[in-house]
Amino acid sequence: MTDVILHIYDVTNSGSDKTNSTILQINKIFKDGIGLGGIFHSAVQVYGDDEWSFGFCEQGTGVFSCPSGKNPMYTYRESLILGKTNFSIFKVNQILRELSREWPGNSYDLLARNCNHFCDEFCERLDVPKLPGWVNRFANAGDTAMEVAGNTAVRLRQAKTEIVSASKVAYRFLLGVTNNVKAGPEPPSNSNSGGGSPIFQATWLKNIITTGAKPSTSSEAENQNGVVPQPPIREDGKALLRHMSSSHDS
Repeated sequence: MTDVILHIYDVTNSGSDKTNSTILQINKIFKDGIGLGGIFHSAVQVYGDDEWSFGFCEQGTGVFSCPSGKNPMYTYRESLILGKTNFSIFKVNQILRELSREWPGNSYDLLARNCNHFCDEFCERLDVPKLPGWVNRFANAGDTAMEVAGNTAVRLRQAKTEIVSASKVAYRFLLGVTNNVKAGPEPPSNSNSGGGSPIFQATWLKNIITTGAKPSTSSEAENQNGVVPQPPIREDGKALLRHMSSSHDS
């Protein structure tokens, strides 16, 4: 049994002193002032003196390690003990090998798959509590906003398609009424076969407009648009942990 420690940094690797200073001010106000969160990098330490995290790279795994609390790319803030894991060092190394295959560097996404998401996954496999909500709150809020915007756009496109379809039905109906008027009175027909009469068509059109022109759900719209979820990218399993210690952007 050993402690699982979370190391937290202010993200100050923008290359601009002005931007870095702004990020520090944001973190000071939103985390230290009102406790909401900020823009942070995180890493997990378990057994030994190194911490493990995740960042972008074009090839190979995005999992890397460095001496705990000493990542030179960021400004160290604080550390938190998340709990104790009952796993042996052998099991922890096995988990890290699995994560190194499942988290290639080119799958990095600032909002949806960043270093904090990796640490959450690592902690879950170590059977300890996940990161406090404030650590990744800005990314989660941004990702939610993008998802809502995307779903809204899909629904609007679907509603537009259905409105156009309803308009075509209405046009064909009106055209049929006009043709019937021009052709003069029709001979009497069976009252039970009124499907071709203007009155029946008007009732049917009203039902289409009132009940049939509702936008589909986002999942249905996505299926109709041909969007197929892509499987997660995985490594080929040949990367060794000794190659994971080079630093990556987070």
